[in-house]
Amino acid sequence: MKNVIILSCSTGQGHNSCAEAIREAFEEKNIGCRIYESLDFVSPAVSGFVSWGHSFMYKHIPGLFRWGYRLSEEHPGMLKKGSFIYGVLGRGTRRMYEYLAAGDYDTVICTHMFSALAMTELLERYPLHVQTAFVATDYTGCPGTETCGLQNFFIPCDSLIGEYRDRARSSQRVVATGIPVRRIFWTRHGKEEAKAALHIGENNRHLLMMCGSMGCGPIVKLLRRVTEKLPADLEVTVICGTNERLREKLSRRYEQNGRVHIVGYTEKVSLYMDSADLYLTKPGGISVTEAAAKDLPMAFINPVSGCEKYNMDFFIRLGAAITDTSIDRLARKCIQLLASDDQLRQMRRALEDYRQPNGAELIYEELCKGARL
Repeated sequence: MKNVIILSCSTGQGHNSCAEAIREAFEEKNIGCRIYESLDFVSPAVSGFVSWGHSFMYKHIPGLFRWGYRLSEEHPGMLKKGSFIYGVLGRGTRRMYEYLAAGDYDTVICTHMFSALAMTELLERYPLHVQTAFVATDYTGCPGTETCGLQNFFIPCDSLIGEYRDRARSSQRVVATGIPVRRIFWTRHGKEEAKAALHIGENNRHLLMMCGSMGCGPIVKLLRRVTEKLPADLEVTVICGTNERLREKLSRRYEQNGRVHIVGYTEKVSLYMDSADLYLTKPGGISVTEAAAKDLPMAFINPVSGCEKYNMDFFIRLGAAITDTSIDRLARKCIQLLASDDQLRQMRRALEDYRQPNGAELIYEELCKGARL
């Protein structure tokens, strides 16, 4: 294995973050590795439209987003050969083949099912001798698994092996590697050190709130409910990501409150996690895995899509997270939890017992094995 390409898809930042984590691990092993937006092979216009449409629905029409995911689960034929979606993805296979052949890639890794299905069609049409893999980014079986013809499935945990093996072809390998997250999330600062760096009171509890890179969800209402009953020894940080309108709105509202910190886009998410006692977030596959690597207890906002509900259920069953369908009750639960050393300790212990694996490192090891076969 010498030259690797990762085919991602910009439907949210999670798939790209997963790709970055894999590239980081491979480049540390002196393996050439490049990330490419797979839908660009169909056309940049299609790629841009899909990315915009995903973000728009997720932020503004979450009910439609949930309906679409449920439909793909109930009707797997939507992603099979001959379907409209499969046909669109197949339009870029000629360009993809020419690009991969010219780049002399020996390994192709897909962090989104769209890129995996496009790669499946490519391999049926053209003679390309490469090692292939699909990397799952949620704690559930991915719609499209039955159609995907790649050699390896790298999945989050052992409990999903049976589901993937039932849906995959007999010749395909299914390996529980964990979801890849960047190395910085495997590096920890002491809580006191992290709080000092972020100007959080050393004796205060710290609630970290974040709703993905787009800063969506009921953050405004949740923060209002939390601050209505904010204890004197509790500070709150809200990371708004790329949502500049949200950052400006919250900054104006809480500029006089010294215990509420409003942050825009930041590269210090790992440090904020190190400083936090509880992480209030949407249950995206990457964000929950980053928190799990930090042994950070979580509270979940009502999920937008089906895959997020599976992520939420996984960590609640584990005993590492709480949730509630009511914003008022969830805010109240968070404040109560932050006052309970015993419950927070139990949640951290649940994550320590789970021992989330370093997905990117294990994927590298598994692909090295495959390259030797």
